[in-house]
Amino acid sequence: MKYLEHKGYTGSIEYSPEDKLMYGKVLGIQGLLSFEGETGKQLEDDFRSVVDEYLKTCKEEGKIPEKPFKGSFNVRISASLHQKAALRAMEERTSLNSLVAEAIRFHLSREEELA
Repeated sequence: MKYLEHKGYTGSIEYSPEDKLMYGKVLGIQGLLSFEGETGKQLEDDFRSVVDEYLKTCKEEGKIPEKPFKGSFNVRISASLHQKAALRAMEERTSLNSLVAEAIRFHLSREEELA
């Protein structure tokens, strides 16, 4: 397992040899939510507790919790690459967004095939 999952949130898994401690942070949000444990079980338990506490605090304060990986993001590329991609999308009678999404799917599927 590369990541931890709980209530739609994803946590990283890292190890510090110096501290002999596992640690991680919640990914895909701007706020810093970190967790740790000496064992895998402790790490998982702390991750779930951190997410649950975050959601509880947001509710108590009347705030909307950040949603990880909302499905939209900005990509910065060169003007020439932007032009080529936009023209290709027009040729294929699709949107630039669809072209980029397909390119990402293709890249990730190739990566999975190699694993």
